[in-house]
Amino acid sequence: MADMSNRPSMAHLAHDHIVSILQLLPIDSIISFSMTCRRFKSIASSDMLWEGICRRDWGNISVDGLLASSDKKLPWKKVYQQVSQLGCVSCIRLHGKDGILPKPRASHSLNFISDCLVLFGGGCEGGRHLDDTWVAYAGNEITRVPRWRQTNLGTPSGRFGQTCIVVGDALVLFGGINDNGIRQNDTWVGHIMHDEKLEIKLPWRLLDVGPNIPPPRGAHAGCCVGGKRMVIHGGIGLDGLRLSDTWLLELSDSARSARWHEIVIHPSPPARSGHTLTWIGGPLMILFGGRGTGYEVLNDLWLLDMGGEYPEWVELHHNSLNVPDSVPLPRVGHSATLILGGRLLIYGGEDSYRHRKDDFWVLDPSAIPAVRMRPQAPNSMISSGNMWKRLKVSGRRPNCRSFHRACADRSGRFIFIFGGMVDGVMQPTESAGLRFDGELYLLELVLQL
Repeated sequence: MADMSNRPSMAHLAHDHIVSILQLLPIDSIISFSMTCRRFKSIASSDMLWEGICRRDWGNISVDGLLASSDKKLPWKKVYQQVSQLGCVSCIRLHGKDGILPKPRASHSLNFISDCLVLFGGGCEGGRHLDDTWVAYAGNEITRVPRWRQTNLGTPSGRFGQTCIVVGDALVLFGGINDNGIRQNDTWVGHIMHDEKLEIKLPWRLLDVGPNIPPPRGAHAGCCVGGKRMVIHGGIGLDGLRLSDTWLLELSDSARSARWHEIVIHPSPPARSGHTLTWIGGPLMILFGGRGTGYEVLNDLWLLDMGGEYPEWVELHHNSLNVPDSVPLPRVGHSATLILGGRLLIYGGEDSYRHRKDDFWVLDPSAIPAVRMRPQAPNSMISSGNMWKRLKVSGRRPNCRSFHRACADRSGRFIFIFGGMVDGVMQPTESAGLRFDGELYLLELVLQL
């Protein structure tokens, strides 16, 4: 029998080698390792280890963005713990510089790309649908007053209810509804550009997508998946019919052309509009809420997995449905944003009675069992523990709203919210009515660093 006493133990390994091994382990194993001895406790608490874990679990873009937005050295273990236990967000209203502001609107698009906020289109007062593109540079000074500048007018044509997704270094816009109620199915691509005067521009270009195109629609949902692909689902099609189809757009390396492919999956989410579809990392996306074919408002949750040989929709059922306030109430016209820590932030929306909401919820995808490990069930559904958590809000809380838009900065710690439909007094002699909002809010995840 071989002499085991002559084999090197982990205690004899160099500090850097032990850190490299620990970065491959789950958090529970690292905690157990730290309880072994003083040396291992010191290594398991080191900044080098926990920065690596943050990069492993959150990605380099989020960590680099967090570093750029902070003026002090971050204690990475504390950051990781506080993000994992997130319970509060703070909110402020950002005032536009020079008095130049985009017009109040709803069902527009809002994206963060190349350190800039980009706003396009939407519906406004008088039943008109806007065709303007606005850009505001944010950079690392997220909380400063934004300087909005209009860069385009008329291209793409005016519309609301479109999807506009950051795919790699480009914005890809699809569909929407115009002033005449006509549904669109055109696909546009835009890139941020800086001219010789250091002005920011965003030229749009109609994308060549070939003959196979999704049917026209608006109020659909979409998100990126990987560096060159985008998925859309559902929406309101011709004759007001709500759709349940799923399509994948694959861009060429130069983003000069792209091709659409329908993904036929059974089962799949019922037809709906005003829902959200959000990428949560790897090949996975989360669909939440919306309005169904009977005008009912939904709060069902679906996982789209594009990682296997065949794409798959899986319905997620909550084990805690019998606990009051354990999951968000049904809603349509809400926002769903991927934030720091790989969580999903749900805000606002309206119910079937048009009552608008101002609540914030986080969904923890790590509470979802691995799709590939679930038992095969005829209805393709899995149950999960308590994935949802309602957040407390400090500062200036936005008014209840629906059909606003939200996006996060590179770090995922700061979230911008713009526009939407809010309750308001139309005239002094009239009761409360509907108005379009034009305020920009900045939401920050509260971390005591």
